[in-house]
Amino acid sequence: MRVTGGAPRPTEDGLIARYFAPLAGPGADGMRDDAATFTPSPGHDLVLTADAVVAGVHYFPDDPPASIARKALGVNLSDIAAKGAVPRGFLLTLALPDDWTEAWLAAFTQGLGEAASASGCALLGGDTVRSGGPALIGVTAFGELPSGTIVRRTEARIGDRLCVSGTVGDGALGLLLRRDPAWAAVLDGPMRAHLADRYLHPRPRLALAPLLRRFARAAMDVSDGLAGDLAKMLGGGRSALIDVPSVPLSAAAAAALGADPGLIAPILTGGDDYEILCAVPPDALDAFLSDATRTGIPVTPIGTVTAGEAPPAFALADGTRHVFAAGSFSHF
Repeated sequence: MRVTGGAPRPTEDGLIARYFAPLAGPGADGMRDDAATFTPSPGHDLVLTADAVVAGVHYFPDDPPASIARKALGVNLSDIAAKGAVPRGFLLTLALPDDWTEAWLAAFTQGLGEAASASGCALLGGDTVRSGGPALIGVTAFGELPSGTIVRRTEARIGDRLCVSGTVGDGALGLLLRRDPAWAAVLDGPMRAHLADRYLHPRPRLALAPLLRRFARAAMDVSDGLAGDLAKMLGGGRSALIDVPSVPLSAAAAAALGADPGLIAPILTGGDDYEILCAVPPDALDAFLSDATRTGIPVTPIGTVTAGEAPPAFALADGTRHVFAAGSFSHF
């Protein structure tokens, strides 16, 4: 984002009218008011979540603006999906650095609009301010689900099967790929593109939401690393045993791991997967997997909830077990 010459920047009202009003959903009154109205469907509860992404912390400042927008909305929609909810709308707080440009903002709002339209989650309002530092994009997302059906993350029971959607570790490897590590030499062009895309663009698993309500006892999205997020799900006399060879990997991640076995640590502890981790009663597992297949989103059983207070154990292919002391990304 660099200042360039040319016409003066629009005022805040002009900025909203030019870039954000076209994205406004029902109840937002074209962004002409200080607040929006929102009415959930009859017999439904609201699900609310908020996440922010900051330049230099959650994304590279030179990442494509449309990708930054997709990530800002996507990380919130991933939380909505993990609760078994359907997205309905979102609020946006956009704190811009001093050197923002209209070209950057135009690309950002184009990406934001495409992501909002694809997910059926319209912009309802928000705020635009000067950050005085790096850019910050804060999103508060609203979803809904039938009353009393939210899938909490702490309700797993001993004996439940643990499942994860998609593949694990691609986001973490996509981040590491920016440093051009030695293991990247084994990756072809499509593999590199896959890892880079998984880091840049979360894939909220919205199609799994109704299945989570039907089959899962507990669920959360994998945003801060599989090992750490699994530990957050458990506790209170519950642990887990994960069969590491069962953890689903993309072809790119498998190739990278083959070149550098030490990558198993960032694969299992790195963030930015935005897959769904859930606990399913054993007698419901086959039905859950069958219905998930019909959504086009693969879901894989990777372990079992066990009794105990110890952190989750990860059983490697050689029969040894590993416990990750720092298994989750921390903002502090």
